[in-house]
Amino acid sequence: MTPTDDLPQDSALVFDYELDAPPEKVWRAISIPALRDQWLPDGALADTEPLAATPGVQVCYRMRETLPPCLASIVTFQLSPTADGGTRLTIIHAPDDARLAQPLPQAANDAWTGFKLAA
Repeated sequence: MTPTDDLPQDSALVFDYELDAPPEKVWRAISIPALRDQWLPDGALADTEPLAATPGVQVCYRMRETLPPCLASIVTFQLSPTADGGTRLTIIHAPDDARLAQPLPQAANDAWTGFKLAA
């Protein structure tokens, strides 16, 4: 079981874009490190190698926020051609940090009713 299995399904952010460029050109921009570095923020990738890739269709990267609490996530880029020769780019940003799957701590005064009333 991965940490994301415990998270609600609606915790992922999904963005859809219609691009004028053909899928081959968009694929190069998201999969070739020298091109990807031109638009993806420096240090955003936890690992420069993709977690998984289906050439021309989909690539997944592990990303880590640069500001505390420095949470990890999986970002998936999916490509599909459009009727006019462009590309539909779907970006799925899903949290993947074990700290998010931990249960919230219980209040210290939840066991005795007298304390609950006093609080």
